Amino acid sequence: MGIYQQQLPQLAGKKCITDAGMETEFVFQKEINLPEFAAYDLLRTEQGHGILFDYYKTYAELANQHKLGLILETPTWRANADWGNKIGDSKEALHKFNIAAVKLIERVREEYQTENSPIVVSGNIGPRGDGYSPDTIMTVVEAQNYHSTQIQSLSTTNIDLVTALTINYIEEGVGIALAAKQSNLPVCISFTVETDGLLPTGDTLEQAIQAIDKATENYPVYYMINCAHPTHFDHLFEKNDEWVKGIKGLRANASCLSHAELDNSEVLDDGDPDAFGKELMDLQNRSSHLTVLGGCCGTDHRHIEQVCLNITGN
Repeated sequence: MGIYQQQLPQLAGKKCITDAGMETEFVFQKEINLPEFAAYDLLRTEQGHGILFDYYKTYAELANQHKLGLILETPTWRANADWGNKIGDSKEALHKFNIAAVKLIERVREEYQTENSPIVVSGNIGPRGDGYSPDTIMTVVEAQNYHSTQIQSLSTTNIDLVTALTINYIEEGVGIALAAKQSNLPVCISFTVETDGLLPTGDTLEQAIQAIDKATENYPVYYMINCAHPTHFDHLFEKNDEWVKGIKGLRANASCLSHAELDNSEVLDDGDPDAFGKELMDLQNRSSHLTVLGGCCGTDHRHIEQVCLNITGN
């Protein structure tokens, strides 16, 4: 069992940062080949382990410097059956990769965690299909059965919670939450939204959160928004309705571009790190329930450093 599984610091009011856009940083900035955008592929070699460790330690050092908590996601966003099959990995291989990914972050925690900077190990679950577009929609039962394999692998480790990132339709979110419940693991469901703040299916975030809570008896410990620019969803926090209070984390994109525009871009749009930090801090100032702030596509340590500076004021 993870050391924070029963008492997550981000739920106790500790302000936390996350890492940033790992895959976009590796591919566009470091020119590392990631088949199918799968960062877990780096776990095959000692060199790859080193690249991942160095990536994570950058954020651990930022958290220590600013006395903030840190949520680190395992590099397993693509470590599920369909994406693994495209790369050529068997179910048994994916099981080992998921376990190895957790052990890697545990090493980071052992070396860098302090009393003021707890490090939460989160098992990262990605969508079965494309992160930007719900090309094939599963039923709730299909989604639960599909994702339970990866979640069961992660349940054999010392993760503190499971976080599903870039979920873009309701049924998959419900299925993942039920699979986590079946394995008795805390779960965060993070939706991606379009430039209008709606899910790619046209559903509202309110509909998505309420549907998952109803179907799972309020099982998710919190919700997040990721893979969208703050200007795409800031209007959702204007009224601070009750359902909004369930959103405790934001992992935003650096770019204001739409998902379609980002998909067709051959260069990385890393936006303005200074503005990024101020935009996220503005949202946190308006919504005190937001305790987790971090980055997604196009972001790197510069963006998260600005988040830290805005949170602490120094």
